[in-house]
Amino acid sequence: MKYIAGTFRGSFSPVDARLVVGEDGSASLTGSAPVSGVKVQEENLSGHLQSPDFFDAERTPQITFNSTDVSVSGQKITVTGDLTIKGTTLPVIARGTVSDTTEYNGAERISLNLEAEVDRTNFGINWNAPLSGGKQALANAVTITAELAFAKE
Repeated sequence: MKYIAGTFRGSFSPVDARLVVGEDGSASLTGSAPVSGVKVQEENLSGHLQSPDFFDAERTPQITFNSTDVSVSGQKITVTGDLTIKGTTLPVIARGTVSDTTEYNGAERISLNLEAEVDRTNFGINWNAPLSGGKQALANAVTITAELAFAKE
């Protein structure tokens, strides 16, 4: 007997992100990505992801994030904020790491690696396909990973 399992992976490009750090150390993180910029290995799937079954690019062309709190402890970072997908805005918590500040090409740089888990159905992304045995093709839980690098302006 042969079993096949896998994890669907995709990415968005371009991503517009801005990290603002105040003199007092407070920080805010905002970002957006066009739904049309979703990249996947299977070209036929790209079109389906643009449809109302998934992101509905025609009606809701952007995915956005706006932080409400950024907390740093050493190299650990927690970012709480509002994520908007398919016209629905919900709070999320992303956790990860922040790099030490470095200098590259004359600019101060910092990077963040964040991960959050969301239930895609809470954002109105309900499409699924039944498999034999009563299982569904897609899980509701989705892990969002953001690998961001910033240069000081």
